[in-house]
Amino acid sequence: MDRFASRVYTIAGIYGLIVMLPQYFLEERIGRDTPPPITHPEYFYGFIGIVIVWQLAFLVIARDPARFRALMPVTVLEKLAFAVPVALLYAQGRVAATTLFFAGIDL
Repeated sequence: MDRFASRVYTIAGIYGLIVMLPQYFLEERIGRDTPPPITHPEYFYGFIGIVIVWQLAFLVIARDPARFRALMPVTVLEKLAFAVPVALLYAQGRVAATTLFFAGIDL
């Protein structure tokens, strides 16, 4: 079981870093491609920073899943905190299908 958890958390952490780190350089493009422009960059960069910290936590958990087992339910909440609102927003027609797709992968 620890081997499975280690693999899952390693993959999740690496995937999250690959997806999130480039966003530090995409503020202007995101505002241009999906208007309106970002008006509160502190929230944008704060969100990216928190997500990256969680990816690092996933990598820490992957190194010793038994030791960090109590933290695992919190990591599920971290995934649900993005995926569930995106699903609801998609149902309301407020986000694009591509956003739903990536939220599904993240989940």
